[in-house]
Amino acid sequence: MIKRSYKDLEPYFPAGHFGVTCKRYHGKDETGAKKFWIGISEFEPGGGADWAYDDNPLEKVYFILEGEMTVTDKDGNKYVMGPMESISFPPNEGRGLKNESDKPAKMLVIINYPDA
Repeated sequence: MIKRSYKDLEPYFPAGHFGVTCKRYHGKDETGAKKFWIGISEFEPGGGADWAYDDNPLEKVYFILEGEMTVTDKDGNKYVMGPMESISFPPNEGRGLKNESDKPAKMLVIINYPDA
């Protein structure tokens, strides 16, 4: 059993992301998890992530903890997500992501590993 506290996590900065601080709770490097990783992304107002993942074989789940995030699909449809709402993406489904509000947002991120 491995307990991790937010205050002990190191931030990382994924490519294509802006105005966000990301921290990973569990994963191969952090706790030895072999099938998935889980982290938290804290978006400033106007922060987000460029279009990505349409060529990525991983499944993804985003769960909004605080604030509001807007997810855009390949057809330009926008999904505004608030606290206690989630959205999932099958392999090879792209997305754009932005905090279009004037308040910070916190989002839980869960992604499988390719060989899981």
